[in-house]
Amino acid sequence: MKSYRKELYFNTNSRRAFINITPELNEAIQASGIREGLLLCNAMHITASVFINDDESGLHHDFEVWLEKLAPEKPYSQYNHNGYEDNADAHLKRQIMGREVTVAITNGRLDLGPWEQVFYGEFDGKRNKRVLIKIIGE
Repeated sequence: MKSYRKELYFNTNSRRAFINITPELNEAIQASGIREGLLLCNAMHITASVFINDDESGLHHDFEVWLEKLAPEKPYSQYNHNGYEDNADAHLKRQIMGREVTVAITNGRLDLGPWEQVFYGEFDGKRNKRVLIKIIGE
C-alpha cells in the first residue's frame, strides 16, 4: 500500500468563505499515482472546515445565513471565549460544518455523487490556514 501527503494553504480576503477544492484533490490523486484507495482531507485549524455539498451559489448564501443565525458573529460579548479573541462564532460554525471528509478513490478519481464537490469553509479568515490531504491505497 502507498501513501501520499500534501497540504493546501489559504488566506482569504474575507472573514468567511467557501472554496471548492475538488480540483486540487483530484490533482493530488494524480500526483500520488494511487488508483484505488481513500482520500482524507481535513482542516488543520479549529475555525475552518472541510465538507461535501453542491457547488451552487444560492446554497452557499443559505449556508452563510443559516450559520449566522445559529452562531452570530456579533455582539462579541455574547461569548465567554471572546475575552482574548473575537472568533468564538467561528469555532461554533466549524463544529457544525465538520472537520474532515473521507472519499473513496476509484479508477484514479474521487468517487463522488453526481453533484457532490469538496469545499474548504473559512469562518475566521484573513490569515494563513492549511488543509491536509492524505491518500492511501494502491
